Amino acid sequence: MNEMLRRQRAAQATVDRFRGVPFAYGKNDCARLAAFALRQMGHKPGLAKAGSYSSALGAALALKRLGHADLASALDALGLLRIAPIAALPCDLILLPGVGPFGGSLTVAVGNGRVLGYHLDAPPADILQPVEYIAAWRVL
Repeated sequence: MNEMLRRQRAAQATVDRFRGVPFAYGKNDCARLAAFALRQMGHKPGLAKAGSYSSALGAALALKRLGHADLASALDALGLLRIAPIAALPCDLILLPGVGPFGGSLTVAVGNGRVLGYHLDAPPADILQPVEYIAAWRVL
C-alpha cells in the first residue's frame, strides 16, 4: 500500500474514534489519542504498563511510573524520530503547548497543518489549526 494512503487511513481512523469525544483522563485524553494513532501505524506503545488513572495527578504519576518526566521524553523513549512540526505528515505526532505537568498536549497530524487533539478552548477532541508548537515526531 502507498505510504501516504496508509497514513491517511490511520489518521482518519483516529479522527473517527476521537473527534467530538469529551475529554476524560485515562479514557479519552491526549495520551490515549496518540497511542491509538500509533497502533493504527503498527506500533505497540505499551500504555498499559503505566497503569490506570482518572485525574491529572494520576496521569502524572502514571507517566512517572514509566520513568518519564513529561510526554516528550515518553515519545523519545519509543524511538520515534523528532522532526520539525512543519514537516509533519498525516498521523505524525505533534506536541502543542498545554497546561499542567505534562509538558504540553499530544495531537495527531491530519494534514494541511491541522491536528486532531484536545484543547482548553475545544473540550471534545476536534481538528485544530495550531499557531504554536513544541515538538513533533515521525511515526513510521
